[in-house]
Amino acid sequence: MAQFFQIHPANPQTRLIRRSVEILLEGGVILYPTDSSYALGCQIGEKSAMERIRRIRRLDDKHNFTLVCRDLSEITTYAKIDNQAFRLLKSLTPGPYTFIHEATKQVPRRLLHPKRKAIGIRVPDNEICRALLGELDQPILSTTLIMPGDDRPLTDPEEMRELLDKQVDLIIDGGFCGLEPTTVVDMTAEPPSLVRLGKGDATLFEE
Repeated sequence: MAQFFQIHPANPQTRLIRRSVEILLEGGVILYPTDSSYALGCQIGEKSAMERIRRIRRLDDKHNFTLVCRDLSEITTYAKIDNQAFRLLKSLTPGPYTFIHEATKQVPRRLLHPKRKAIGIRVPDNEICRALLGELDQPILSTTLIMPGDDRPLTDPEEMRELLDKQVDLIIDGGFCGLEPTTVVDMTAEPPSLVRLGKGDATLFEE
């Protein structure tokens, strides 16, 4: 059975954040809120946890996971970003965007797009998320909590508990955080191209 933590969305309780991070470091899979929707997450190096997430969502090996980072300086460890891209990201983060960049050697090969060696990265504007990332001191490997056959993310932590209690290690109830996925922008293209329209304003990327 999964642990179930009710964490305050504006003032996350330190004790619960620390225990949540312990679960991640122990190889656990967690459900947690972001600024766009709830997400499934695990530690970057935990291959078995990543495979559990694949099974929950019935994802094939071509699915692109996202590295959820706490700030731009952490992003540059995992993605190759030039000055122009850095300025763009600085103006849009934190926020509900996922940016696809060429990955650095710090990213495990199994996480990369098989043809392009690219990785999705993002910096959410969510206090619980920020607290988790600050305590973990590394990105969370994540994907949106959309169940097989659904086209919208789950929004109710009690429903998550009912469906996934035996498949994850922790469910964080941080209240309603949205049901729209992030706006996805391919930064490997010139100019950057819109891959998916989501919560983030995409007018900068529309032709």
